[in-house]
Amino acid sequence: MRKPATKARPVAAKGTSKPPARIAKKGAEGSDTPSQLIDAKIKELNDWRGAMLARLRALIKQADPEVTETWKWRGVPVWEHGGIICTGETYKAVVKMTFAKGASLHDPSGLFNSSLEGNVRRAIDIREGDTIDEKALKVLIRAAVALNTSASSRRKTIAK
Repeated sequence: MRKPATKARPVAAKGTSKPPARIAKKGAEGSDTPSQLIDAKIKELNDWRGAMLARLRALIKQADPEVTETWKWRGVPVWEHGGIICTGETYKAVVKMTFAKGASLHDPSGLFNSSLEGNVRRAIDIREGDTIDEKALKVLIRAAVALNTSASSRRKTIAK
């Protein structure tokens, strides 16, 4: 005999007593927007990782003013335009920008330094004290948007 299903309760993040931020559901009355959840994540981090995530977010918005912020996988900020551009994951010692189609992007400045063995994704691990080549990062973000929008344009053409 099976036990009746119980509603899962949020578990506190490792090393904290606070449960993770709520996940926004599209159209849910009273739920936080993805942008508000990202704001809360930055504030909650309250250290160099929060400052770095805020800086990366600003650079993404400068590179692509039409970017859409989303919140996925129980607490990961995601930036999209015609598909996922990148995520902004935070760990104890690193802020990781993972580009969904990074393996298909030209990276002449060598920003990608993580997940290099994969066939699809590429990432940039940023540690405390690291500096960002802002110009090169914006070029990479715009290339990801161009790849996403060109691919979605082809899909729409093929579907017709």
